[in-house]
Amino acid sequence: MNLQQWWRDLAMGVRFAFAGGREGWVRALLTAVGVGLGVALLLLTTALPNALTVRHERGDARADTNYGQKELKKADNTLLSANASTTFRDTEVRGRDLEPEGPKAPLPPGVDKFPAVGEMVVSPALKKLLESPDGKLLRERLPNPIAGTIAESGLIGSHELAFYRGAEGLGAHGLQNVGITRIDRYGTPYPSDSGSDPVLVLLVLVVFVVLLMPVAVFITAAVRFGGERRDRRLAALRLVGADGRSTRRIAAGEALAGAVLGLVLGTVFFLIGREVAGSIEVFGQSVFPSYLNPSPLLALLVAFAVPAAAVLVTLLALRGVVIEPLGVVRTAKPARRRLWWRLLLPLAGLGMLYPMVGQGRDGGDFNQYLVTGGVISLLVGVTALLPWIVEAVVARLGAGAVSWQLAVRRLQLSSGTAARMVNGIAVAVAGAIALQMLFAGTSSDYTKETTYDLSRAQMQVSVPKGKSLAATAKELAETKGVRHAYAFNEGYANDGPGENANWARVTVADCASLRQVAKLPSCRDGDVFASHVAPRRGDSASASENADDESTVAARPGRTLYFDTSVDAEKPTSVTWKVPQGVKQAESIDDPTGYRRGGILVTPSAFPATAAAGVRGEIYLRLDDSVPDAREYVRNTAARIDPHEEPMTWVSEKRNDEYSSIRTGLFVGAVCVLALIGASLLVSQLEQLRERKKLLSALIAFGTKRRTLSLSVLWQTAIPVGLGLLLASAVGLTLGVVLLKMTSTAVRVDWLSVLSMTGAGAAVVVVVTLLSLPPLLRLMRPDGLRTE
Repeated sequence: MNLQQWWRDLAMGVRFAFAGGREGWVRALLTAVGVGLGVALLLLTTALPNALTVRHERGDARADTNYGQKELKKADNTLLSANASTTFRDTEVRGRDLEPEGPKAPLPPGVDKFPAVGEMVVSPALKKLLESPDGKLLRERLPNPIAGTIAESGLIGSHELAFYRGAEGLGAHGLQNVGITRIDRYGTPYPSDSGSDPVLVLLVLVVFVVLLMPVAVFITAAVRFGGERRDRRLAALRLVGADGRSTRRIAAGEALAGAVLGLVLGTVFFLIGREVAGSIEVFGQSVFPSYLNPSPLLALLVAFAVPAAAVLVTLLALRGVVIEPLGVVRTAKPARRRLWWRLLLPLAGLGMLYPMVGQGRDGGDFNQYLVTGGVISLLVGVTALLPWIVEAVVARLGAGAVSWQLAVRRLQLSSGTAARMVNGIAVAVAGAIALQMLFAGTSSDYTKETTYDLSRAQMQVSVPKGKSLAATAKELAETKGVRHAYAFNEGYANDGPGENANWARVTVADCASLRQVAKLPSCRDGDVFASHVAPRRGDSASASENADDESTVAARPGRTLYFDTSVDAEKPTSVTWKVPQGVKQAESIDDPTGYRRGGILVTPSAFPATAAAGVRGEIYLRLDDSVPDAREYVRNTAARIDPHEEPMTWVSEKRNDEYSSIRTGLFVGAVCVLALIGASLLVSQLEQLRERKKLLSALIAFGTKRRTLSLSVLWQTAIPVGLGLLLASAVGLTLGVVLLKMTSTAVRVDWLSVLSMTGAGAAVVVVVTLLSLPPLLRLMRPDGLRTE
């Protein structure tokens, strides 16, 4: 067969798609929409690496830290930059106070000129927030006039909250002060690196495969829309003289036309989504439309792969169909599907993954090709097994209500079509269950519980040098939403110079606060205590014994202690304090931070004012959770006390940033895939209803109730969906166990996650079914039998 004949048959198929009347172009349009949705998500995926790269590059370009380089001297090209970042309702607000020291001071990226003292330039998102009623509390913290906005080149996302504020006198704070830096340029010579933790690389690989597999499944299902009517048209072609091979090539041409139109629509969908992406924020992440530029090579691969897959899938689908001049033999009872070859795919996947079982992160990087191939084989195995399971189950379903019998009979005649509709959901759910198990199993390696006692305090504020601890604590205690403020002056003292000196931790606080760190026999202002650290149950006592020994020596009455009050390391200074008589004994307990502090506990009147420079104030705040935005009121008060010192919000656990980024990426991708699942299922459902228009009209004409037909459509969806979710759960659990074994992690099934993933898949189907009811009711009319 020459290439010219191939081309002639394909071209005829294309003409049938667009010039075959309403029937042809409706089918082509449905195919194009289904393919286009998948192509749009594929293009989005190919654009994600570039988006992440641009975010990292822009973050590095605005870095304002010396990174250990030699401290700069004041010059006409230097700039003082002070950290003024804050947090508003769990969202970070990046802020800097700027003081140019000369006419050549470097401008931050995205800023045309320095804001005047007291003014600020802000990101568009922050400007919108400050001008809205929701930003009232933040406006109290940032009352400065807005002199301009930061351009896109100075931001990492369209919804980022950021500002630069003009300042003066920053040098008076001293460059030793945390958060104030002198720079002569922006940017870092050390670009951010994503690291090479094998387990994190494995997570990224599995996330991409799991998110892309449902897309591929939906594209292959979309090119088979309208298969039954297409085959009847091909039978008509056989009647006028076309042979079997020609009809298959013509069918491939129809699919090719729909796929090419799908590429066009997919590009349009992607461009629309690209613009929409700049106006939305998902799980705290946002991008600019310019970030989402697909890799040209990957975009070219999509452009060739999708039409090629459409032709290949159509030819494979027609292998089991005998198209004769007087009809399609598929309308007879088909041969039973064979199981043995369907089991080969998941077994092959397990075989690829098995060599890496027990490797963990100490065994080096996981083989990316084996991981990708193994996960793909297991998930493709779902699409191979599901048609066999649906056919085997529905063949055994028997009597029931009329709606049930209608649904079962339809499934028995076209179980393959029903399985194709559910394949995407099953693949997505199986992959999601495996990922949830992997994330749950490895989370302990990247998530650490903190020691903070959140029942006693929830925030911590550091008192700046030169500020009175008592006055600061009083101001914070009077803040709305604060129940109690525990104020401490903390520092260290030794009893002499040299390495042999004994040292002790010194804590200065009132009696109520001291009782948060030690068991006191009695307490009144003027008392001094030697606090002994009792070891916790199961802990080694050696460390606490050493601390107790040093504290006992340093706390002896009459002993002189030295406090370091140096502001400049080159000019050390210290003040002395003689331990008074009558030191009482106390036993240390867990303080609100979870630490047991030994040393000397001093009430305020017993501590000399001259030693105040040798201690640093820390205030622990207990909040009233019934007060909305209690943390924001605290942050506003803290900003008035010191705009360069952000309060610390205590949390019960801390998570690795890179691990959190991967998890966030999974959630963002899952939202996109679920949206695609819903949209593609709706298109598929509408196509199925269109195929059965005359059948539904005939049933209505014979008196069948609309309620009965609606229930039958629901059963036709629910039965394969239920079987698909059961299969997805089994495959997902298997894949999850293997991945956990590969990472040398104890196998633990998070049944709540399994149920939530299957529930999410079922919820999508329910929503799609509800959305398809209005067109179903319109189709159920007797006049649908009219022929013109």
